[in-house]
Amino acid sequence: MSGVFSTPSFAQEKAEKGESEKFNPKDVIFEHIGDSHSMHILGKTHIPLPIILYTDKGFEIFSSSDFGEENGDYTGKYYTYRLVKDKINIVGDNNALTPGANLLKPNSKLIDFSITRNVASMWLGMIILLLVFLTITSSYRKRSGKAPKGVQSFLEPLVMFVRDDVAIPNIGVKYARYIPLLLTMFFFILINNLFGLIPFFPGGYNLTGNIAVTLTLSFITLLVINFSGNKYYWKHIFKPDIPFWLYPIMVPVEVIGIISKPFALMIRLFANITAGHIIVLSLISLIFIFKTLYVSPASIVFVVFMDTIELLVAFLQAYIFTMLTALFIGMAVEEHHH
Repeated sequence: MSGVFSTPSFAQEKAEKGESEKFNPKDVIFEHIGDSHSMHILGKTHIPLPIILYTDKGFEIFSSSDFGEENGDYTGKYYTYRLVKDKINIVGDNNALTPGANLLKPNSKLIDFSITRNVASMWLGMIILLLVFLTITSSYRKRSGKAPKGVQSFLEPLVMFVRDDVAIPNIGVKYARYIPLLLTMFFFILINNLFGLIPFFPGGYNLTGNIAVTLTLSFITLLVINFSGNKYYWKHIFKPDIPFWLYPIMVPVEVIGIISKPFALMIRLFANITAGHIIVLSLISLIFIFKTLYVSPASIVFVVFMDTIELLVAFLQAYIFTMLTALFIGMAVEEHHH
């Protein structure tokens, strides 16, 4: 059995990498939409990110550049750790990956708390949002009663749009307490959608196309909806105004609805953003697949067209996520009317 599961040594794999490889669009696409321990800037230029591991030895912190750089990618071995396809593994004494679950060495512990590209990108987006809105807040205080100016005049219509066209129609008179949440979700999703469309933005990341991020946003929505729900909301779920013999059917359906609403938000945002990135990269890959410049004019035209659509989708998905969140909150806080 050991022969079946044996893996090549680190030196053998390095030798194999020297052979010429055909262009594989799948690798390029999945590298872009996935996470990484470095941020790609341009060409072979990368920004290494911190590696934070918790193992049997406790916490270990070092840079992803310590793995060594090859062909613009951080890969290789650092002491007993090996970076393989942006996954950190523990290697054996013979420099070979130990077979088994997660390629981990038997009886070893490895918990990865590293600052990855998506985490760094999320922090960068949050810092930009904080700087912009703290500046706007300061402008409102200094220019009280005056017409908006600069960035304030640019973003005020968006803020008013979220308040007047999203929060008030869907939540009603109790809208004010949910405005901070809705504005944060709208601008957080929007800014990361837009940054994901900039080719040379640090990382060229796909944050809102990461299902862990959309899951977290949807989970926050789930908590807000159910903690805001009044007695009529819960009565409609567990004691609806229907014949009692329908309870075994309707109550489970309503309970499933508690989860399915935020689940739909998660999948919609994740799928739309990821699909857009995959389509654009697939169109660009046609040039390298056919190995001719004759394909490039058509490919570039379609890429520009898709990027224009993606620009619309960036705003649309931020609006849809925020609007449905407000709608679900409004359903939970709505007072019963006879």
